[in-house]
Amino acid sequence: MGPDMGSAARAEARSPQTSSRPLRAWQQAALGQYEKQSPKDFLVTATPGAGKTTFALTLAARLLSRREVARVVVVCPTDHLRLQWADAADAAGIVLDPGLTNAVGPVRAGTQGYVTTYAQVAGKPMLHAARATAVKTLVILDEVHHAGDGLSWGEASEEAFGFAARRLCLTGTPFRTKPDERIPFVRYEEDSFEGDDGTGGIGLVSRADYTYGYKEALADNVVRPVVFAAYTGTSRWRNSAGEVVAASLSEAGTRSVEMQAWRTALDPKGQWVPHVIAAMDDRITHLRETGMPDAAGLILASDQDDARAYAKIVRRVTGKTPELILSDDPKASKKIERFATGSARIAVCVRMISEGVDVPRAAVLAWMTSYRTPLFFAQAVGRVVRARATHESATVFLPAVRPLLTLAASMEEERNHVMPPPKTVVGDELDLEPLPPKEKDPDGVPQWEALEADARFAHLLHSGTAHTGEGSSPVAVDAEAEEFLGIPGLLTPAQTAELLSKRDDELRVRIARSHRMDGDDFMVVEDHPDEDDAGRSWRDAAELRREINRLVNRVAAKTSSPQAVVHTQLRQSVPGPPSASASVDILRARRERLRTML
Repeated sequence: MGPDMGSAARAEARSPQTSSRPLRAWQQAALGQYEKQSPKDFLVTATPGAGKTTFALTLAARLLSRREVARVVVVCPTDHLRLQWADAADAAGIVLDPGLTNAVGPVRAGTQGYVTTYAQVAGKPMLHAARATAVKTLVILDEVHHAGDGLSWGEASEEAFGFAARRLCLTGTPFRTKPDERIPFVRYEEDSFEGDDGTGGIGLVSRADYTYGYKEALADNVVRPVVFAAYTGTSRWRNSAGEVVAASLSEAGTRSVEMQAWRTALDPKGQWVPHVIAAMDDRITHLRETGMPDAAGLILASDQDDARAYAKIVRRVTGKTPELILSDDPKASKKIERFATGSARIAVCVRMISEGVDVPRAAVLAWMTSYRTPLFFAQAVGRVVRARATHESATVFLPAVRPLLTLAASMEEERNHVMPPPKTVVGDELDLEPLPPKEKDPDGVPQWEALEADARFAHLLHSGTAHTGEGSSPVAVDAEAEEFLGIPGLLTPAQTAELLSKRDDELRVRIARSHRMDGDDFMVVEDHPDEDDAGRSWRDAAELRREINRLVNRVAAKTSSPQAVVHTQLRQSVPGPPSASASVDILRARRERLRTML
């Protein structure tokens, strides 16, 4: 016990209370509540980016300095977070060992504890139990919902830390588990639920001891305001019967069709991905030019193959090589640190930056993954909302599909850990899992094949309200306002949507003429008017007519002319039948004419 108490004395000498960085109001309030109750278990639910780590380590330092505990054990989801926790603890005057393995028995001398992962705890729960009971120990369970990721992790956590002196549970996300996977050390209360089929039942809901939601954090300038830029488009794929199916992301009729359209849009061979990457890159440029010179973006991919393909597209579209961060890369942690402190514009990853990883300069997120659980969504969006200055904002680019738009619209809701009755879980299961994998028959022949997908701006979602940037009276924005795109207080969400929609047409031209990468070779893809349109849904007549209508709206707003007058002028400039019966060549010519009028 001697080394622990000596370390505790050093921690007291370097207490965060003497730090020049003051605690936030919510952290002080939560600490005050803990001091008043002095509980064995305490659950804090705070939005990502609010400062849960600082709160936890401040509490740990106080308990160590008063000798109410002699050891601190932090349990976190990933190995990279072990290093992050250890660095933060060192800054708070607490020495935690991030490299202690299950092969080593006792806690190393000269430290006040260690940082481990849920997987390590599940490997040898009795070893961790011995460490946590050898002296009075505070166990910090970071993102405690991971103790519900299967019965083994939950049971192991309870076995390892069930007799610890103190337990502090932290989470920043809405999450739900199966009825038989209750998270240990979390207090539940019964609540009534109504299922999709109208049937009801009694389920369980977690009750936090202290809650600090996104709305409160936004009001306190603790997190950035975030807007969601939704992109729709037409996807075409071949199903297992060999039939070619086409559907819009935002207008798919059934859930199964929506999932297939979504999967096709994410395929690297289509046009949806490069179009959205170009929009994301354009957004980063705006942020860098308007008060955030180190702004960066994150692209979340479904798997490593897609991540590698997306990285090539980023290089082709932007001319810059992104940071590619994969979970099986032994240098992944170093790459995250390099990206967090460097100047690279974009990082492409699978799940390495989805939870807990601190990259404060990341302010743009492109959702190119098939995952759509509330937990993963909140954690991923949390990577771009950490505030550093009051003028910074965050933008999330995402497919305009129902599951993601629902999650985005409910961003500001406070939600607890939900364990609904079994009857209601069945109806929601499709939204809790990632998209199904690409099927193959026993001979290895694909049962589904993506053909192509286009992209176009659909709307901007802000505080649960959609702004299309279109209509009979589009918002007029001058050049000075456009320069400050997205800075809170200077542009309304409707104005931001109008500008994104305007830029969308320019990006379409940019992508159509961009270079397509094939291995190490580059092949120029020209926009030939006479090429076969049958295999290019983004060039078909229906899409061109929609584009023309949008452009007519903007020209009418700019010139204060009725839309009918603009249509008449357009037919005079580019003669031919009305758009409803005009050929693709005529429609293309009219589109280009309208662009010159803006």
